[in-house]
Order: sequence, then structure tokens, then C-alpha cells
Amino acid sequence: MRWWNEAAAVWDDGFSLVLSWLVLLLLAAVVAVLWYTYPAWLPSRWRMRRAARRAGRADELGEAIGEPVDGEDPDDAEELPARAAEVYHNLADRYAAEGRWAEAVRERLRAIVRELVERGVIEHVPGWTVTELARAAAGARPELGPALDGATAVFSGIWYAQRPATAEDDERMRGHLATVRETARGAR
Repeated sequence: MRWWNEAAAVWDDGFSLVLSWLVLLLLAAVVAVLWYTYPAWLPSRWRMRRAARRAGRADELGEAIGEPVDGEDPDDAEELPARAAEVYHNLADRYAAEGRWAEAVRERLRAIVRELVERGVIEHVPGWTVTELARAAAGARPELGPALDGATAVFSGIWYAQRPATAEDDERMRGHLATVRETARGAR
């Protein structure tokens, strides 16, 4: 406690009571502004970690696994969306035509997930991460492993490492989707 007494004595010798109150008021105002604007002033990496921590084990697949999508009821998030894989594929093509590469990659991943569920390769499990999904599908069908690992890498790089999406990323996801389709339909 001695350090506190010495610091208070030094402060008291250097500043008047009025100035001390003004500094304290200014400090309170800065804290209030930071509190009010939180988390906007945080670096984006910290925000992602914070959001992942808050969600527990964040679902890397996001909406692809069953969270609500454009107009779907959030109460039905545990159920598999009623859209077919082809709907996600068409939506991805639309996003790609608009140059929205990140959204196109996400929709292609949703198409892959839906294709795997429709073909009975995996069961719909809400809350799966991309890695868990790829591991489960590769366990059921080992020939899907490379395509799913590639799709996982592209998706995670864009949505979680925040790397800018490009047309090449969409083209790679297109290839992964085609491989998954061929393989899943081949040995039904």
C-alpha cells in the first residue's frame, strides 16, 4: 500500500483538487465513450474471437448447417432448411455474377452440405463446424476427403481468416462441389 500513498502524495503536490476532479471527469468520459461504442473500436480479429467465445463453440458453417437463411424463421434453426442443393447452387451463381465472391463461396458450401445430407452421406447435425463436417463425411466416404478439405480451407480462409474472396476461390469451390456431387451420386 506504500506505493499508493506515495503516488497520491505526488499527485496532490502537483495538482490542485479542481484539476484532479477535471482529470477524473475526463477519464470517466473517455471510459463512457469507449463503453458506448464497444466493440466497434476493437480490431476485427478481437471481435471475431469474442464472438466465437460468446457463442461457445462457434459454428464455422454458419447458415449452411441450419441457421436461418434470408427470410427463414429463426425458430426453425435446428431443422434442416427446406431448400434443395440446386437452390444454393443457383444462388451461388447469382452472387458470383454480381462479383460477391465470399457469398458465392458460402452458398457453394451450403450446396455441398445439402448434397451430402440428401445423398445420405452424413446426418444433419446442427452446430457442426466445417472441420467436423468434413471429418464425418470423409469417414463415411473417404474419396470425399480431398474435396471437402479443399472446400473447408477456402471457406475458412475467407469467412474466418478474413482473406478477401476472389473469382479463383469461387472457381475452386465450384470444382469441389462438382467433385462432391459426382462422388455422392456415384455410389448411392
